[in-house]
Amino acid sequence: MNFFEKVYEAVRSVPEGKVASYGTIALLCGKPKASRQVGWALHVNPSPETIPCYKVVFKDGSLSKGFAFGGEGEQRRLLEADGVEFDEYGKVKKEFFMTL
Repeated sequence: MNFFEKVYEAVRSVPEGKVASYGTIALLCGKPKASRQVGWALHVNPSPETIPCYKVVFKDGSLSKGFAFGGEGEQRRLLEADGVEFDEYGKVKKEFFMTL
């Protein structure tokens, strides 16, 4: 399995109502320093219907300005539909991050 396939598998493991950081996904793939590569993999997600890349956010809870599947507003809409909550700064609240 190549790195991108590992990324997609890891993203599928993020529970409903939770998010993961790019670093957490990299760690799950066995490459803890590959956060940027995780971003590249998600940007070319071949199946956004089954690989929920919108669940991956920056470690501070902020959303990607370049969310490839409808922009930052769409990513927030999808997360809110999953029950994820945001703080007054527009960042995902820490309690919605998945734990390893």
